[in-house]
Amino acid sequence: MSDRIEKSIELSAPIERVWRALTDYTEFGEWFRVKLDGPFRTGEVSTGRIAYPGYEHLKWEATVTAMDEPHLFAFTWHPYAVEPDVDYSKETPTLVEFKLETAGEGTKLTVVESGFNGLPPHRMPEAMRMNEGGWTEQIKNIKAHVE
Repeated sequence: MSDRIEKSIELSAPIERVWRALTDYTEFGEWFRVKLDGPFRTGEVSTGRIAYPGYEHLKWEATVTAMDEPHLFAFTWHPYAVEPDVDYSKETPTLVEFKLETAGEGTKLTVVESGFNGLPPHRMPEAMRMNEGGWTEQIKNIKAHVE
């Protein structure tokens, strides 16, 4: 079984616009449906609350690993960490990478989440299944946000 999810989409927006939607914490929050406590900073933990209906009780926590403007924004997080009473901090997080490249007058965005094999065996299949669907939804959300 693969240990990664990969989604690509062509966006009718310049690379700078897509970069801003990804890395400005307020804009990211709008399309990703999360209320972040502050700006993204490389090497720091981003915190907040999920704003997606039905998941508002969940915390957002991700560690920003790269902000290579305007081509790569990356963070690690604990995928599908939806049980409020479970401590996921001992699990190995997955890596989420947003890769941007100019494509004609627009931008090609590729989202890769990798490292699912590092999850406990009982969590891995469900986390992959849920995030597969989640990334399908999120690339639609960013498309609607930037176009």
